[in-house]
Amino acid sequence: MLSRLDDYPVHQAPVPLLGPATSDRNVYDRYWMNGFDRDGEFYFAFGLARYQHRGIQDAAFSVVIDGRQYALHASGRAPAEPTDTAVGSMRLEITEPMQSMRLLVSPNEAGIEGELVYTARTANVEEARQTMRRDGRVIMDATRFTQWGRWSGSLRVDGRELEIDPARVLGTKDRSWGVRPVGEPDAGGAPSAEQPQIFFLWAPLHWDDHCTHLGLFEDAQGGRWHQGGAVLPAYDSLDELPGVEDPATRRARTVDYEVDYIPGTRRAAAARLLLDMGDGERREITLEPLLTFRMKGLGYLHPEWGQGVWKGEQAEAGESWAVDDIDELALENIHVQQVVRARCGSSSGVGVLEQLAIGLHAPSGFTDFFGGAE
Repeated sequence: MLSRLDDYPVHQAPVPLLGPATSDRNVYDRYWMNGFDRDGEFYFAFGLARYQHRGIQDAAFSVVIDGRQYALHASGRAPAEPTDTAVGSMRLEITEPMQSMRLLVSPNEAGIEGELVYTARTANVEEARQTMRRDGRVIMDATRFTQWGRWSGSLRVDGRELEIDPARVLGTKDRSWGVRPVGEPDAGGAPSAEQPQIFFLWAPLHWDDHCTHLGLFEDAQGGRWHQGGAVLPAYDSLDELPGVEDPATRRARTVDYEVDYIPGTRRAAAARLLLDMGDGERREITLEPLLTFRMKGLGYLHPEWGQGVWKGEQAEAGESWAVDDIDELALENIHVQQVVRARCGSSSGVGVLEQLAIGLHAPSGFTDFFGGAE
């Protein structure tokens, strides 16, 4: 089946681009973006994904403000044209590839609506390919690139108008594609001989004239099967961007971290990051959380609106909850991003720390599936 993308000289095989290179039913192609006030007054995030072999396209938009999180979820049959990036009340428009995007949220029952424009502040950083196996089977095999930017526009949440000022509202764009566990789990066969486990940290940070990144996965013993870090220049205008990637980007040789957990949770009270640049420079960064966002607002681990789940030809719903009125260790609440104040020497920055810790993780002292820190 042909699509508009087939008119571009980007083919890597003698087949139309609409056909993924794998027959795995969990193949996906996803946009993910966040935005936050510099002082942690509010945070919003958006995700949209196409699951070609499941025949589904879904999206979600979620906001935290004044101690409450609001979420809008939408799902439907994937359109025949993959450049049709709209689901329900939400539409994403690529105004300039790798530089700017426009997000439209029309009035809906969740009480969230607005028009937001994302403008890049940096070039893009391709993260190393992430491949994870369970019971000898590849369950995740994905590529991701990350970019830092600003937001402008207007946003209304539950009748409240938020000023989205690009001088104050920063954010991150995350594009990933490949295979990962989504939708309903596979049925049949012997039960897994391995207990589910994942430990993930991801920390894109904004500074005055540059941005930094750290991302890693570890197994139950703390063995690191993926890690990466980078320092890259930030620019004041799109005209200054050197291209899709920046030759001035510096990759860290190694990265490391320490997390001080809130007792009884798997969420950071504080954290320290280390980027060893391999040339004698070691960047030590401390993080102070300001606001917490539950990733279930975008469908991650959501018991009803999980990603890639068939909800019918077209479905949409809103929900909200008090930030402090949740079970911290319920599976749906463990995956979080926190807006953080960052400090490195005399410099101050802002960004997010994403955490997902399911199952055992010896370095954190997690000795059972759901237990929190002591």
